Amino acid sequence: MSHPEFLEYPEPRYHGDKGEVSAAFRPASTPPDISSPSGSFTHYLATAESTGGEFGLYKMELPGHSAGAKTHFHKGISESFYILSGELELYNGEKWVKGREGDFLYVPVGALHAFKNATDEPMSMLLLFSPGAPREEYFERVAEMSKRGGEELKDFRIRHDSYFVEDFEPEGE
Repeated sequence: MSHPEFLEYPEPRYHGDKGEVSAAFRPASTPPDISSPSGSFTHYLATAESTGGEFGLYKMELPGHSAGAKTHFHKGISESFYILSGELELYNGEKWVKGREGDFLYVPVGALHAFKNATDEPMSMLLLFSPGAPREEYFERVAEMSKRGGEELKDFRIRHDSYFVEDFEPEGE
């Protein structure tokens, strides 16, 4: 395989010459950061705060027949899904596809997407947001805000860069 002589990397952000001790380790045994009554769990592996805004990485575990998220898009962040175990129905903006262990879906900024666990079995996945955004409040309060509904839910979603198609459909459709 041939490689170009000049590769373009981002400009350096670290200007030392010996490196530093700043890596963060999170053991697999760390309990989830959020547990819901429905049986879903969310682990904050790397938040925007902990990565200096570079990305956010979360592990999500959904029980069977979890609604997930309806069709929406983001204006400032991309989202990626990597299936660790089980199956997940993913909407790629055009059609629903079945994601299984090892499958990956990249959702660019502005791209329509949705997901749900339509099976009887639990599943787990990694969610990557780039650049990082403060998604923790969204994960912690989305169930509560969904119960409230209406303009309060729509405002909450928009504050968290989540534009749900249903929030912008004309009344009566």
